[in-house]
Amino acid sequence: MPSIEPEDWRHDRIRAAIEGRNPTVLAELAAAYAVIGDVQFLPGYALALTKTPGVDRLSDLPRPERLRFLADVDLLADAVEAVCRRRDPRFRRVNIEILGNTDAFLHCHIWPRYEWEPAAIVGHPVWGYDPLHWRDPAHALGPAHNALRADLTAEVLQRRDSEEFRFDPPDLERGA
Repeated sequence: MPSIEPEDWRHDRIRAAIEGRNPTVLAELAAAYAVIGDVQFLPGYALALTKTPGVDRLSDLPRPERLRFLADVDLLADAVEAVCRRRDPRFRRVNIEILGNTDAFLHCHIWPRYEWEPAAIVGHPVWGYDPLHWRDPAHALGPAHNALRADLTAEVLQRRDSEEFRFDPPDLERGA
């Protein structure tokens, strides 16, 4: 595995997004950055990264901020589903996961799933793929994904700017 230099954007993906150095950012949302995944063995894989540095888990956020983050996850998942459904007739569904077992920052995986996946994996979490599959250079994000990236960005921005996906959490302090 290649070493990560301290100034490498992957060392602190959230700070890099805030500073405009994270090349995977598709769009800035209310509480998250929508990003395309570093690997694309399931085309359309994306993540929502919290915009709040130092937040390790969803429960670290005050409830209104949790709801904003989850609304952004919903927006991104809807955009991924729309793009993947248009691009591949064998699109199956979207899986949404907040795990936090490896990376100590709040993020949510949006995994498109396809009928063409191996039968032993298609009905199970993506973590069942062989670890070598994840590191295969053929699946690394790169210029071959520019059209997919453009489609995802357009869908995310359309939703972000629409009334349908506008979200104002209730003022939980006043019981509204």
